[in-house]
Amino acid sequence: MFSESTVGAYLDALASSEPVPGGGSTAALAGSLAAGLVSMVCRLTIGKRRFREVEAALREVLDQAEALRQRMLNLMERDATAYAGVMQAYRLPNSSPEEQASRQQAMQQALEEATLAPLEIAEGCAQILDLALPAAEAGNPWAVSDAGAAALLAEAALHAALLNVQINLRSLAPGPLADEARRRQEDLVARAGQKERIMALVHQRLAS
Repeated sequence: MFSESTVGAYLDALASSEPVPGGGSTAALAGSLAAGLVSMVCRLTIGKRRFREVEAALREVLDQAEALRQRMLNLMERDATAYAGVMQAYRLPNSSPEEQASRQQAMQQALEEATLAPLEIAEGCAQILDLALPAAEAGNPWAVSDAGAAALLAEAALHAALLNVQINLRSLAPGPLADEARRRQEDLVARAGQKERIMALVHQRLAS
C-alpha cells in the first residue's frame, strides 16, 4: 500500500515509468498533508488560556480534519487501484465482436471508478479548505502560516484531482454519471475560490 510506504519509496514509485501512483493519488496525499496542517494549528491552539473562547470550535475542526486526513489516505489507495483497473481493461483481448463488447463494458466500469475516485478526492480537499478558514481565523497566530499552507495545498490538490476527473470523462460514455460528475466538478471549482479569502486573512494576521 502506497500510504504505508516511506516518503522516499513513494517518490521513487511516482517517478518511475509505472502509471500508478499518479496525479490522483498524489492529489490525495497532498490533501492529507493539508488536513494534517489544519490539525497541527488546532493542537497548537487548544489548551492554551488565551484561546479558551475558540477552543470548543477548534476541537470540532480538529476532529473533522483528522477524519479527512485518514479519508484522503484511503482515497490515495482507491485512486491507484481504480487506474490500475483501467489499465487492466485496456489490455483485455478485442479480436472478436464478443471480446470487443466485453472489453468495452469492462473499460466503462473501470472508467466510472477512475472518475469517481478523484472526484471524491477533490471534494475532500474542498472540505479541508472549509476547515482551513477557521484555523486561519482563530488559530494560534504563531501557526497562521501553517493554516495558509494548508489552504494552498488543499486548493492545488483539488485542482489536480479534477484534472484526473476531466481526462477520464473524455473516455467515459455519455450518461447520468458523466453529467453528475461534470456538475460536481463545476461546484468544486467554485468552492476552491475560498482559498483567496483564507490567504487574505493569513496575510492580514501575519502583518499585524
